Amino acid sequence: MKNSDGFTLIELLVVITIIGILASLAIPKYFNYLAKSQQVEARTNLSAIYVGMLAYTAPKELKGFEGATLKNIGFSTDGRSYYTYTLSIVMTNRFLGGAIGVSGQVVGDVWEIDQDREIKDTDPQSYHR
Repeated sequence: MKNSDGFTLIELLVVITIIGILASLAIPKYFNYLAKSQQVEARTNLSAIYVGMLAYTAPKELKGFEGATLKNIGFSTDGRSYYTYTLSIVMTNRFLGGAIGVSGQVVGDVWEIDQDREIKDTDPQSYHR
């Protein structure tokens, strides 16, 4: 028999098939982990909005949250952000801050925080998988 220094076509096809199967299992999980890591930004920044709202009301106990904006509570994002942030409800004794996903794996993902520091994902299935 002649000594062969290479692979047969069948061996290469088997290896490519195995790699394809493994990739089809791993890639969706990777994107899910990526989305979860991008959601950390929303939760962290919503917590910062909550702290800013408390700091805003500290010297104005009688006025409450009225008049608060992201700018005057000192909230801003630095660099790349996967979410945009809003204060949608601002009343004397309550507020509702929001984060809406605009890029990455979290496009359309919506998070909210209220005056009781309850952070919730309004639709856990809303980000791309």
